[in-house]
Amino acid sequence: MTVRAFSVVAATAVVTAILIPVQWVSVVLKLPTRRSIPVLYHRIVCSLLGIRVRVLGERAREHPLLVVANHSSWLDVPVITAAMPAVFVAKREIAGWPLLGLLAKLQRSVFVDRERRHKTGEVNAQIAQRLAEGDPVVLFGEGTSSDGNRVLPFRSALIGAARDALAEAEHSGRVLIQPLSVAYTGFHGLPMGRVHRHVVAWYGAMEFVPHLMEVLRHGAFDVVLTWGSPIAYEARTDRKSVARSLELTVRRLTAQALRGRSTEARGHSFLPKKPVRESRDLGREEGMAEAPESIEMRREPERPGPTSTQPA
Repeated sequence: MTVRAFSVVAATAVVTAILIPVQWVSVVLKLPTRRSIPVLYHRIVCSLLGIRVRVLGERAREHPLLVVANHSSWLDVPVITAAMPAVFVAKREIAGWPLLGLLAKLQRSVFVDRERRHKTGEVNAQIAQRLAEGDPVVLFGEGTSSDGNRVLPFRSALIGAARDALAEAEHSGRVLIQPLSVAYTGFHGLPMGRVHRHVVAWYGAMEFVPHLMEVLRHGAFDVVLTWGSPIAYEARTDRKSVARSLELTVRRLTAQALRGRSTEARGHSFLPKKPVRESRDLGREEGMAEAPESIEMRREPERPGPTSTQPA
């Protein structure tokens, strides 16, 4: 482990040890801080990792709000949470992971068991409860993670959970669904090409710990979060049409971000202002002085990923 990696792990451990009991009390007592503490925590984590986030567009302020995003890395969770209070829909296996499972539970994630489809009603009831309480609920429309260079087809069944949640939520006649694009665009201050996007992307059969070590070793990533226009989802709304619309929007916004066409759009940034290392040094060491690649956003057969959120 490098000195930088050790420093990041040590600092993260200290922050985690301090905030876990505070968040636990906040969740048990249903304090407003149960939403703000995860944002603070993930902003600290992103800062320690050297992740710089740029947000384009605006999140809808109306509730209930369901956010549908593309998915390419476990880093998506801290990146999105650093930008907004959020509750995630995740696969059941994550609940049993050491530490990460505890953190997910303390963020009040909704866990989906893909092997027990008869539990769908319970899951949708939990989603409805989060929506009713005013929490934006985030789900990954692809149901799995990609290599970060493309957006996979969205699963209409996932969007269908909004309809079931709507039936459970008697407080509202509709749920707003807003598309969100997550694009990893920079590496140590330079455009991130296909050859280096694997450093952040976590998909297929990749093991978590080796990938974490790779992230700790490199650090200094730029991420662009782009909000699309929200869609009103009502009882008679066709879920397949909504899923297709969300997919096309996220695909377009992601392609723009990866090609560098959204960098001049109005938005705001937070977290580290400078790369961890000077870009000219990295260019000499790792041959990063390359132009942004041409990104072909095409539909491809879905491949299972370690962070799959396929519904029950």
